[in-house]
Amino acid sequence: MKNAVFVKRAAIVIATAFCLTANTSVNADFMTVDNKPEQRPSFQSRKDIPNVYKWNLEPIYASKKAWETDAKQVEDMARAFERHQGKLASSESALLSALNDFSAMMRLLDKVNVYAHLSLDVDLSNADQQAMADRAEKVTTLVNEKTAWFIPELLAIPDQSMNTYLQAKALEPYVPFIKDNLRTKEHILPKDQEKLLAQLSPLAGAPGNVYEMLSKDITFPTIRDENGKEVQLTQANFVSYMESKQPQVRKAAFEAYYQTLEKFQDTFAQSLAAHVKTNNFFAKARRFPTAREASLTSNNVPVKVYDELVETVNKNLPLLHRYMATKKKLLGVKELHMYDLYTPIVAAESRYIPYSEAKQMVLNGLSPLGDEYCSVLAKAFADRWIDVYSTKGKRSGAYQTGAYDTHPYVLLNYQGTSDDVSTIAHELGHAMQSYYTNKKQPYITANYPIFTAEVASTLNETLLFKNRYANARTKHEKLALLNQYLEHFRTTLFRQAQFAEFEKQIHEKEQAGEALTAEMLKKLYQDINEKYYGKGVVSDGEIAMEWARIPHFYYTFYVYQYATSFAAAQALAKQIMDDGKPAVERIRGSLLSDGSSKEPIEVLKHAGVDMSTSKPVEEALQLFAEALDELEKLADDKT
Repeated sequence: MKNAVFVKRAAIVIATAFCLTANTSVNADFMTVDNKPEQRPSFQSRKDIPNVYKWNLEPIYASKKAWETDAKQVEDMARAFERHQGKLASSESALLSALNDFSAMMRLLDKVNVYAHLSLDVDLSNADQQAMADRAEKVTTLVNEKTAWFIPELLAIPDQSMNTYLQAKALEPYVPFIKDNLRTKEHILPKDQEKLLAQLSPLAGAPGNVYEMLSKDITFPTIRDENGKEVQLTQANFVSYMESKQPQVRKAAFEAYYQTLEKFQDTFAQSLAAHVKTNNFFAKARRFPTAREASLTSNNVPVKVYDELVETVNKNLPLLHRYMATKKKLLGVKELHMYDLYTPIVAAESRYIPYSEAKQMVLNGLSPLGDEYCSVLAKAFADRWIDVYSTKGKRSGAYQTGAYDTHPYVLLNYQGTSDDVSTIAHELGHAMQSYYTNKKQPYITANYPIFTAEVASTLNETLLFKNRYANARTKHEKLALLNQYLEHFRTTLFRQAQFAEFEKQIHEKEQAGEALTAEMLKKLYQDINEKYYGKGVVSDGEIAMEWARIPHFYYTFYVYQYATSFAAAQALAKQIMDDGKPAVERIRGSLLSDGSSKEPIEVLKHAGVDMSTSKPVEEALQLFAEALDELEKLADDKT
C-alpha cells in the first residue's frame, strides 16, 4: 500500500500545477509515490482501502455521539416550532421569527441526514449504519409532521398583508422561498391533510428502499474475463465487462446480469409499480392532472419542455440508427447486439486509467473554468471529498451530495475506464455548483433544482472532451474520443429521452388502471428500445429487463433533465471556448451561484442559453451529426 499522507500531499502539488499551466502534459504513470506505474487496485473490504481514497466525514461530526446530539436538537426544534402556529399573519416580526426558526431547523436536519446516509452508503449491509439512517428518517418524519401546518398557514396570509411583507427589508432573503410557495398555492392542502401526507412520507420512499436492498442482496454469477480467468460479476464492474474487446466476454456479462435480474422480475415489478402508484396518488391528492406535471411544477419547469425533448429526439432517431450502423462497421461484427453498444471502437481506450492520471485529466480539462475553480477542485481531491473505489455493500453508481454546513461529497465506484474519468468531471460539476451556491446564497435559496444541476455537471464533461480531443495526437486517440463523445450523446440525450418516454408511459398506464406486471413492463421497455435503436441492432431478449437496473426510475421524472441539460451544456461549453473569461464569469455568477433564487429557466437564460424552446436540443443533435461526420471521415482515412 502507498503511504496515504504522501499521496494526499502529492495531490495538492499536482492539482495546483494543472490549474496554473493548463496545457502542461504529464505522464501520470510516474506521478505515484514509488515512481512505478499504478496498477488496477483490488480491495477485499473497505478497511483495505487507504484513507486517501475514502471520504472523510469527521468535518461533519467527530463521533456518532455528536451526531445524536444534533439529531435530538432537531427533534426539540421541531416540537418548539409549533409555537409559531396561528401567528404568521399577525406581524412582520412574527413571520420573520418563524422563517428564521424554520431555516435553522431545516439546515441542521440536512446536516444530520447527510452524515447518516454518507455513513450508510459505503456499506449498505452495516446494521449500525442502517439504524442511523432509519433514525435520521424518523427525525425527518417528525419535522415534516410538526411543520405540516406551516406552508398552508403561510399561504393563507391575506394578499394585502403578504404584499406588505414581501416589501420588507428584513424578509428579503425569504422572498424567493415565499414566492415559490405562492406559485403552487392551489396545490397546497388544508393543514390537517398536509399533516396526513407528511405522515405518509416514509411509505412513499419504501418502494425505492426495497429496490435498493433487493439490488444490493442479489449475487451475480461468475464469468470468464479476457484472460479466461473466472471473475465475480457485480453491479460495479458490469459496464467494464460490457466494454470488453472480446464479444464472448461482453455477451456472457450481459446474459448473466439480466438473466439474474429476471429471476426477481416480479419483485422488481411490484417495487416499481408501488412507486408509480405512490406518485399518482400524491399527484391526485394535490390536484395535479398527472404525476409528471406535479414533478415538473415542483421544479418550476414547463411540461412542454419534457414533451418537446421526447418529440425532437424521436424525429431525429435516424441519426442514432446511422450511428449504430457506423459502430457496427467499425467494430467489424456481423450483427450488432445490445451487449456491443458500450464497446469502444478502438482497443486503445480499453486500457485501465489509474485514478492519479484520471485526476490530472479532469483538472487539465476543466482549466478553461479558471484558476479559482481549479483551486477548489484541488482541495476536493486533497481533502478527501471523494470516495473512490467500490467494495461489497457500497452503493452502486456515482453521486454528489452535501449540506449547507459541509463541503460537497462525491461517491464514485471507480473502475478505471475512460467513462469513469468523465464521471469524475460530472460529479465535480455538481460539487462546484454546491460550493459556489453555498457561498453566495443564504440557506433558504442555496438548494438548486435538478434542471440546472445537470447542466453544471454535463458542462464539465463537455469541456473535458474538448480538451482531450484538442490534444489528441493520433488517429486512434481521436477515434476513441469521438466515439466516447458520441456515446455521451447516445447515453445522455437519446437514452435519457428513451427513459423519459418509458417513465411517462408507465405512469399513464397505471393512472388508466392498467397493472404494471413484469411481463407488461418488459414488453413496453423492449418495444421502446427497438424503436430507438432501429432494425440495425439485434434486440436481445435480455434487454427487456433493463428497467430493473435503472435506479433513476425511483427519482420521479428525473431522467429527462439529463437530456435537456446535455443540450444546454453544449451551448455553454462553446461560449466558454469562444469567449473565455466573460463567459466563465457569467456562468459562475448565474448557473453556479443562483441556486433557487430565480426560476431555473431564467437562471439558464442569464447563463447564456434559452431552454424554453426546443432549439438547444435541435442544435445539440446537429453537433451529434457533425461529430458523426468527423468519426466516419477519420475511419475512412487510410493514412
